[in-house]
Amino acid sequence: MAVGIKDVALKAGVSSATVSRVLAQKPYIRESVRHRVLKAVKELGYQPSRVARSLRVRTSQIIGIIIPDIQNFFYTSLVRAIEDQAYAHKYTVFLCNTDEDPHKEALYIDLMLAEQVAGVIIAPARETGSSLRKLLAMNIPVVAVDRRITDMDLDLVVLNNVAASYELVAHLVKQGHRRIAAILGSFEMTTGQMRFEGYKAALAEGGIDLDPTLIRSGPPKEEFGYQGASELLDLPEPPTAFFTGNNMLTIGALRAIHERGLAIPRDLSLVAFDDLDWMSLISPKLTVIAQPTYEMGKRSFDLLLKRISEPDHPFEQIIFKAELKIRESTWPLEIFERR
Repeated sequence: MAVGIKDVALKAGVSSATVSRVLAQKPYIRESVRHRVLKAVKELGYQPSRVARSLRVRTSQIIGIIIPDIQNFFYTSLVRAIEDQAYAHKYTVFLCNTDEDPHKEALYIDLMLAEQVAGVIIAPARETGSSLRKLLAMNIPVVAVDRRITDMDLDLVVLNNVAASYELVAHLVKQGHRRIAAILGSFEMTTGQMRFEGYKAALAEGGIDLDPTLIRSGPPKEEFGYQGASELLDLPEPPTAFFTGNNMLTIGALRAIHERGLAIPRDLSLVAFDDLDWMSLISPKLTVIAQPTYEMGKRSFDLLLKRISEPDHPFEQIIFKAELKIRESTWPLEIFERR
């Protein structure tokens, strides 16, 4: 009988996938493992099938990327970083946009399976990862980026969202604001939940009671930012400051503020998530939390490549710290009250 890859794997004490990666000369394989595999190949006289190898090479060079919203500038930068890394390592990318729809996400996961991708980097539409189990069942590596999956172990690249949102809101509290509104992404996503936790922590530390009428959460898109800001500005006692949970929500909130003829920070202070080029160019320049977006994308690819090469490696979590950039979009409450 012909010697197969499973025979080599059994003799070397590794998985078949590891044998394939050693034969394909993939990186991130321990030298001791590589030595055992090559020794087993030699002792068993294993000869790889050229047809099988060509199929392996073709399919193993495709990386799947699943993101919620390509119009969100955060994800545009994230994908660019992943694509740059993929190109440098001779991989191509298969990009899918879910529009925050779990059903669409499940459809794209099925497409990833059909394409036999080497691995998937995903910013999930929800915190549970039931549809990802199909990938894991087929030994396709998965890395979660930006958002956590709470019901399974995966490699993960995220921001410390609680600390970042705390810093933004604490800045407003230190300036004397007490009616601080929050416009956040849906609490069905871990980013929305954790940014809300940071908001609550900053209020509590400042001795400010949580006011549910000042909180809006929903789709992290421009239209919801506009809707949420409009509702808050129409309150009998509107807030003196806004905290927006991502760049798309910020754009919507700014549109609502300007439509009412209000000026920042004269009529309303504002702090926001994400630091985009235009945020430092407009007047006033916005106070923001800057995420290391490109580095997050780069590291997510690095984790995926490592998982492809070492399927049994312990799961890793990389948690980035954000940078608070204080600019011109906030005024102390005492100035606001004197205007």
